[in-house]
Amino acid sequence: MARRLSVAGVAAVMGIAVAGLGACQRAPDRVAAPLASAPLKAPVAMSPGTSAAAGRGLPDFTELVARNGPAVVNITVVERSRPASFEEGGPDDPLHDFLRRFGMPSPRGPQQPARGEGSGFIVAPDGYILTNAHVVADAREVTVRLTDRREFTAKVIGVDRRTDVAVIKIDGKDLPTVRIGDPSRLRPGEWVVAIGSPFGFDNSVTAGIVSAISRSLPDGQYTPFIQTDAAVNPGNSGGPLFNMAGEVVGMNSQIYSRTGGFMGISFAIPIDIATGVEDQLVKTGRVQRGRIGVLVQEVGQQLADSFGLDRPRGAIVAQVEGGGPAAKAGLKAGDVILAVAGQPIERSGQLSAVISQIRPGTRVELEVWRERASRKIEVEVGELKEGAIAANERGDAREGGKLGLSVRPLTPQEKRAAGLDGGLLVEDVAGPALEADVRPGDVIVGANGQRVASAEDLAAQTGKSKRSVALLVNRDGTTIFIPIKIG
Repeated sequence: MARRLSVAGVAAVMGIAVAGLGACQRAPDRVAAPLASAPLKAPVAMSPGTSAAAGRGLPDFTELVARNGPAVVNITVVERSRPASFEEGGPDDPLHDFLRRFGMPSPRGPQQPARGEGSGFIVAPDGYILTNAHVVADAREVTVRLTDRREFTAKVIGVDRRTDVAVIKIDGKDLPTVRIGDPSRLRPGEWVVAIGSPFGFDNSVTAGIVSAISRSLPDGQYTPFIQTDAAVNPGNSGGPLFNMAGEVVGMNSQIYSRTGGFMGISFAIPIDIATGVEDQLVKTGRVQRGRIGVLVQEVGQQLADSFGLDRPRGAIVAQVEGGGPAAKAGLKAGDVILAVAGQPIERSGQLSAVISQIRPGTRVELEVWRERASRKIEVEVGELKEGAIAANERGDAREGGKLGLSVRPLTPQEKRAAGLDGGLLVEDVAGPALEADVRPGDVIVGANGQRVASAEDLAAQTGKSKRSVALLVNRDGTTIFIPIKIG
């Protein structure tokens, strides 16, 4: 009888629960230990009559792995010291509570270093290596191990947390390197291969397909991620994602997981973004990014109908930073940015990723949808500084008919307090506006791309709309568009 592969050790690890989007963090010791210690039975051997993968028409990755595996490295880090286990005197420690009752200080255990693991890949024969920023950002010591088991102490050249890309360097020569590919040619459905060190298992190979491209994630506004179903787990962070030509097209960075392990959804940073960051870190030690000073939001069907677009696309400008590049170029709230330098913008999340890759000081042409027509606007890209945000603009009406709103103009005192030159204060909400989440206290500053200063202005814009009206609303210092169905 064929012997089965024991998965007890794996199950123990997968039982650790996390929620939402989890970065492929280095596997902590408490996770890696059960895997290392759990005995695995021998896998079942293929019978002589079993067909090989090639015989079924499936891809064969053996040559790709043999050629590129030696350029993929394991990275071990020692981070800053932290208290020993059991919270060392924390409020959840029973000993802490006992000693507190008697006025005695809570003892702390010996400090121990935090350790972790990740992956990386060699991009230059003299030892430059790309990995994730979250692998080495807080490291005190970094050790790189090659597939031939040689170990090197690495120096962190630079870290860019915004894109989660880092560059480290080891002293070597004639080291094996990867070839860099073009991620813009990736198509959903094509095969990709990930190589890395999940849970510390060096040079592990997994394969899957590209699930989607240009994915926007909540914490990755400067990165249009590649989504794949190639198995990626803690320890794979910073490892390469290959296409079938054996070229690196991405750097594995994050997973979506409710268990802490792989659930069929992983995300990779496009390699052109990673190498762009690498070039700047190596040359200058810092990364310059472009910005134009706008706050944008997604264009849904109702907003597309309100603005006369043929379909939902682009990024609608909700706020324009006063004195910023966009304001100087004449952009205004209600404009829909459809393209940057000829590159179409389908989703709002793409805009910051595209603009951030443009060198500050460059003049670029934007295709903008305004007043139901396309126009070209040239803007000089500024530089994104740490902490720079779009300026807050403050976002009327006794328009109770189609919208279900009771509004009034702002008083002079309210204008000064809000920093606005006009608008309609929402006093009561019912009907369609209530369903759309307009709230009392909101200030309506525009409708369908036009400024409104009175209830009559709002009623006039509503009367022109057939299916929906897009209100530009100021709420707690931030302006947003709210589409309301009226037909």
